[in-house]
Order: sequence, then structure tokens, then C-alpha cells
Amino acid sequence: MRRPIAILAAGTLVAAVLTPTTAQARPGTDERGSGGASALPATPFVLTKPGAAKRPAGPNPFLAMLPDPAKADYVGWKNWLARQGDERAGLKAQQRAAAAAPVLADEEEPAGIRGGNDTPATAQRITGFGTGAKENPKLRVLGSLSPEQVDAAELTPNTEDDGAIPLARETGVGTAEQAVSTTGTVGDGPHGSAGDGSGDFDFYQVTGIAGRTLTVDIDTPSDELDSVVLLYDAEGELIALNDDSPEGLDSLLVHQFTADGTYYVAVVGFPSIPVDPFDSGSGDGTASEGPYGVTIGMAEQDTDFFAVRLKPGDVLGATVEGSAAEITVYDPDRREVHGSDQDGSSLYPPNSPLPGGGNAVTEHVADKAGWHYVGVSLGSGMYDITVEAYRPGQQPRQTLFLDFDGARINTAIFGGPGVRTLSPMRAFLGRWGLSADDEDAVIDGIIAAVRENLRHDMIESGLNPRFDIRILNSRDHADPFGQANVSRIIIGGSIQESGIPTIGIAQYIDPGNFGTQDSALVLLDVLSDPAGDDASLNTYITGASNRVDFVSRAVGNVTAHEAGHFFGNWHVDQFNEQANIMDQGGNFPLMFAVGPDGVGGTADDPDVDFGEDDFNPGEGFTGTEDTLSRIAFTVTR
Repeated sequence: MRRPIAILAAGTLVAAVLTPTTAQARPGTDERGSGGASALPATPFVLTKPGAAKRPAGPNPFLAMLPDPAKADYVGWKNWLARQGDERAGLKAQQRAAAAAPVLADEEEPAGIRGGNDTPATAQRITGFGTGAKENPKLRVLGSLSPEQVDAAELTPNTEDDGAIPLARETGVGTAEQAVSTTGTVGDGPHGSAGDGSGDFDFYQVTGIAGRTLTVDIDTPSDELDSVVLLYDAEGELIALNDDSPEGLDSLLVHQFTADGTYYVAVVGFPSIPVDPFDSGSGDGTASEGPYGVTIGMAEQDTDFFAVRLKPGDVLGATVEGSAAEITVYDPDRREVHGSDQDGSSLYPPNSPLPGGGNAVTEHVADKAGWHYVGVSLGSGMYDITVEAYRPGQQPRQTLFLDFDGARINTAIFGGPGVRTLSPMRAFLGRWGLSADDEDAVIDGIIAAVRENLRHDMIESGLNPRFDIRILNSRDHADPFGQANVSRIIIGGSIQESGIPTIGIAQYIDPGNFGTQDSALVLLDVLSDPAGDDASLNTYITGASNRVDFVSRAVGNVTAHEAGHFFGNWHVDQFNEQANIMDQGGNFPLMFAVGPDGVGGTADDPDVDFGEDDFNPGEGFTGTEDTLSRIAFTVTR
């Protein structure tokens, strides 16, 4: 028997806080051996309901260079950011109500139809929108997503034991079937409460197809089971999860595959999940149990694109409400430059005009004139898109002040415990085998690295003849912080002094540089720890090293990284081959510019710069970020 269903997406679907109780293996490692799972956690994750805690523990990983990003509670932070973004959007809505009405556009593709505007090449072009004198910088688009409707084949219930990847039920989804439905019970297997009590899990096998979207919809007949759905790849790496759907405790997971392959869906009871998805007895105890119905399907999704004209330096922001769960921007070369299924707008400074709220928020700094493309996807039914464009924040001149003398600062602006006093940089020189006589040379080297990355390379790019920044420092100049258009980076202090367990952290991420008086920290205790840890510069120092050159360049790169945040950049992928100043922590030889010989301060050390790179996949954005052009166009006068 088959029953018809609509394979659809919802808004914010990841509704559980996923916190590893110990660090995960770094990408590329394999704790299971030759047949095992990459990045498999050594102990179970802890699932907590969003809202059960306030702000997640630890520094915000979107703003911080963490010694070990694998320990970051990214899901918890995304939930927190979404709540903060909604609050910010509410305040902005009051301001927008008094502003000029936006351009209104209706999708021309009829409801129930796909293929009319599903790519940038076929995008519906919107006129009258832009930052020109006779254009309206605000746009509202109303449309509808119409994914493929498919029939679900009824399957008989699973037979136990089906609690691990090797024991998974073959569903045929992705090969013989587009969708299937069946029933099951969490708790009836040999590891449920009637068995050994380690925890019962039900696994289902599907075949993923790149570009297609998997939907797993749980329906429980009673309130006995609080379901959680997990999605693993063939190596056992957890790649997606959902706890609660927008309507209640029943789970609804929607995931778009980026690669063909075999994948595994697991239905479990909150909050128990497998320690090892290859071992059905690896749970840490029984939790909620009970019967459920599940529909697993993979169908063609509808994507709608709308084209808008931008000028170089225009700062675009967009948000979507209604049915669509993802919004993305493509540049004039029809390349994805920022895709998002989340709301990070609460990381903007308070005076940023960019929109936020809704199901997903995106932004982009245009580096070319021409048509740019805003796309929405992952949904079924009506949506409402807000698109706005602004010129960069204008100021007489942006100043960046490097403070080497220590400072008294209220660390609450970074999520810290309050007012703290940080030690000066010179207090850490001896930990690198340097002396007081080396202080001036180290300061000169840090300034040179920051100037090269944040001034010289921007000017040499030729992208913006109005690019301008002044870089001052505490040794040679009076402290200007507190004056208009002055941002600062304090280079000194420790985790114990600041109360923030990080290497560096910025106050905001500011596409467009609308807030021009920001702060950041570069703490020096981890960077000067004894050799052995990847995040310590001493690990890469030998008798062949030029210590002054290496220390000053590495600290200068970290300093430029933190400035890159409050000038508008997000983290990029630290584990690919492209070195970038905005690489997240966790692959420190790349950030510190250690060459192939593994020794810092030698002739083969590379120059790490801003430039094009993939967004950090752990932070949930997709596309290519040009970390150089985003600064070059927005630090301007």
C-alpha cells in the first residue's frame, strides 16, 4: 500500500543542543582504524532542549579563535543566535515601519510549478531596487515553493536488532523508492529498558544523491516517546540531527545532500544516542521510549532565484520567513558567495542596518557591478523575502589601535565575567625564549604583519581607490580608543586574567563596517605554552628558527584575524589546502605560517593572506567568502 505525502522542509529544524563531552577527533583522523568512522566522538553527546539553558558555555565560536574548535557547542550557539536575532529583528521592525515602503515583487513562476526560476541563469529580474539616487534600497518578494509530491511505500516494521549501521534496515530510498513509511518502537530491542538497558536505536539505510533533499518525519501516537533523528554518513560521522519540529516534540529532519553515497537515519529517544553508531549496545542508558511512525523520503525540491543589480561595495542583507528554510546569494559569475539556513544577525553591531530574523539570514559585500542573485529553497508553500542594500559605513578615516601595554577592560562584551586587567605583551616574551631586548623587534614585526594584511594587500588589490585605514600602536602613539572611528586590539593577557577560554575573540562581525569602534583580544598564554600543543608557537620553534620573526608574524596573523571579524569576515575552512587569515582555529601551523619543514621562522615559511576560501563548514554557511574584498570595499572613506 502507498500513501501520498508531500516531502517538504520547515524553518529552523535543528532544535537540539549538541555538546561533546570530550573533544572529537580532528578531521582526517580515524579513531576506529581502517574501517571506522572519521571524527567519531569518544563518548556520547549531551542533548539538551533549546531554551533549557540560556547562553551556551564558553566563548562564542563564531567570534573566537578557539584552541580546539571541536569542543564548541555549535548547535547550542546557533539556537542562541537565532533567539537573539529574533529580538534584534523586532527592534529593527519598529524602525522599518517608519521608513519608505519597499519595492514589492511577486514571484512570476505559478504555484505548483518548478523549473521557471530555479537557477541564477533563469532568475526573475527585479528592477527599481538598488543604492542609486533613483532606486529603492529595500525590496520585498512574495512567492511559493512547490517541491515534488511523491507517494510513500508502506514497509513492514523493522525486526530487532537494528540499532547500528551494520544492522540498518535497507529502505530503498534513493534507488527503488522515493519515499517509504513504516512504524517502529524505541525500547523493544535487546538494549531497551526490557533488555540490558544501554539504549534502543532504530537505523534505516538510504542512498543519498547530491543536490537532493532528505526528509525524515516522525509521528508519535502518544507522548511516551520524545524522538530524536540522527543522520550519519557511511563512515559513521554524525552530519545532521533534529530533536523537535516547529510543531512539537515529534522530530522533522531536512538535509540536502552534497555528495552521493550511503547514509543512515537513526531514530532514538531523547536524550540517549549511540556512543558508536557501529555498535548497537553502545548507548549510555535508556531514555524516553515508545511507538512511532516514520516517513523517509527524497524528492526534487523547488528553488526560486531573484536577480538584483548591485554596485561594487554595496552591502546586501536578506532574510526569509514563511516556508523556506534556506537563503543564499550568488555573484555576477553565478557563484555561490553566501548560503545560510540560520540567523547570525545578532553578531552584527547594534548600529548595523542589515536585516535579520526569520528562518535564515544571508549577507554579501559586492565586489563587482551587475546582477546578483538571491535564492530561497528547502520548503513547501508561501515565503516572504526581505532584501536590503546599503553603502558601507562612511567615516573620515578608520583607525586600528594595537595595544601592547595591557589594559583594564570589561570582558562582558565578549561574554566574559566582567572588568578584568590584562598583562602586557612583554610579560610573555620569556616564554618564547626572548628577552626584554627583543620587545621592540617583536612589536615592529607584529605591526608589519598587520599592516601588510590590513593595509598593503588591500591597496595592492586595486579594488577600491578609497580604501583607507590608519594603524597606530601603544608604543609609538597616545591611546586614541574612545574617539570616533577607532577600533582596538589588546595583545596580551591570559585566559585566567580574562576569564575567556580562547586565543582571540572579536566583539562583532560587521559586514559593511557600520560599527567603527570595536574591540578584540589576542591572549598570549596558549600561544606561549610549552612545546607540544598545536596552538603553542613553541611547538614549532627549534634552533633553526628566527624566533623574533616567527613569533611576531604568527601573533600578527592572529591579530589581523580578529580585526578581520569586526571588518566583516566570518571564519573559513582551516582544514583545506588554502591558507587564509580567517581560518578558524584547530589547524595552527596553517595560521602561524609554518612551512613544509614543520619549523617556524625558517626560509620556507609562507605568507598567509586574506583572499578567497570556503566558509567554515562547521559554522553552517556555504559558498566562497572573499575575505580580502569584504574589507577592501568596506573600510573606506
